Amino acid sequence: MRLGVWQLHRADFKEDLLRRYAAAAAAPLQDFAGVADTPPADGFPRVKVDGHYLADRVYLLDNPKHDRRGGVQVYAPLALDGHSPLLLVDLGFLPGNGSDKSPQVPPLPTGKVSLQGLYVPPPPVGFEMGGNALARQTQWPKSSIFLDPAQVAADLGRGLYPRVLALDPDPAAIYERERNLDFSSMPPARHRAYAFQWFTFALAAVVILLVVHRKRKPRQS
Repeated sequence: MRLGVWQLHRADFKEDLLRRYAAAAAAPLQDFAGVADTPPADGFPRVKVDGHYLADRVYLLDNPKHDRRGGVQVYAPLALDGHSPLLLVDLGFLPGNGSDKSPQVPPLPTGKVSLQGLYVPPPPVGFEMGGNALARQTQWPKSSIFLDPAQVAADLGRGLYPRVLALDPDPAAIYERERNLDFSSMPPARHRAYAFQWFTFALAAVVILLVVHRKRKPRQS
């Protein structure tokens, strides 16, 4: 029963995160310096930063689940004036054309830029067959099915801020920026399904206990 209750609590927690994430998109801008190194564990600050892209160091998250054409999520490091760590910027999703080839990434501006968006956790990391795919590539853009911040930092030779900047939607941008938290592996509905299973197991255990220990009438001689 406690396992079932825990699953329900996890479902409520994730639904609350989704609501706060949706509300953060319209929240006032915050000072990035106040949240850069210690962002709130359960919050998604909307911030503004100034800096310049490392325009020739683009990373592609090969993640074609957005649509049937495939495509990539594009990330680029941003150097902030007077700060050593780099900020990884999520430019958005670039749709593919249905082939195995990655879409052509438009060139990034080389001068100073002013960006704003949500300061969010990096994309989830799973088990990558063959180890670090970035280290084996010698040309950019580099592509991987997972984007491990530690691997990106090692690849760039510089530290990264603990989160990434997911840029605000822009109708003029070529990138698709439909922002949402990635709970695809365990959405709230799945937690509730597991809770139902645990409650069912508990009920079955009680029924079995009653059946096994029920009083039996003595046999007639």
